[in-house]
Amino acid sequence: MTFVRYVIGFSLIWLFSLAQEPPKKANARASTTAVESPDPFDGASVEKMGSQCVTLETELGPIDIGLMPEVAPEAVRNFLNLSATGAFDTTTFSRVVKGFVIQGGDLQTSQKWNAELAKRMMHHLPDEPGLVKHVRGIVSMARTEEPNSATTHFFILVNAAPHLDSKFAAFGTVTKGMEVVDAINQAPIDGEKPKTPVKINRATVRQCKK
Repeated sequence: MTFVRYVIGFSLIWLFSLAQEPPKKANARASTTAVESPDPFDGASVEKMGSQCVTLETELGPIDIGLMPEVAPEAVRNFLNLSATGAFDTTTFSRVVKGFVIQGGDLQTSQKWNAELAKRMMHHLPDEPGLVKHVRGIVSMARTEEPNSATTHFFILVNAAPHLDSKFAAFGTVTKGMEVVDAINQAPIDGEKPKTPVKINRATVRQCKK
């Protein structure tokens, strides 16, 4: 009898414990946290970035750009990532100052404007020392007077601008296609806004030719 009582008692305790457990939802899945994939050049060495060149395939022809990560590694990394991920594709040169610069990198001018591009424009770069002289053909980051305010905007100089030295982070230079830069700079404008902005059809990253 003692054994029977023990078995009955144990069974009642087991049944009671089951009754106390919350019911499991059908098809319940473990919660997962989305992990963002890194950009192609996140964590890339100066040597690797320095071996890459960017071509801006514009409506008026290609502009080839060599990069200088040894002086502005974060600006170069940002430019490479924006080019490699297609962020610059279909954007325009939205600002032109004749005899001075053409400016691109405004992702809001993209025909593919979306939340991802908006997020990229919110990423601010750390200020880097302006070690390179701003001469004709230099590619440099545009920013406001606020520190660490560079995002995706860049400019290409058509003439020397020594007043920009040490103030802006030059990170590249045009190696081929300055005639395209000049043509964009000489197109009709309204103030500093091109009447017909020239589009970057595509930006590509490749190994620099030796």
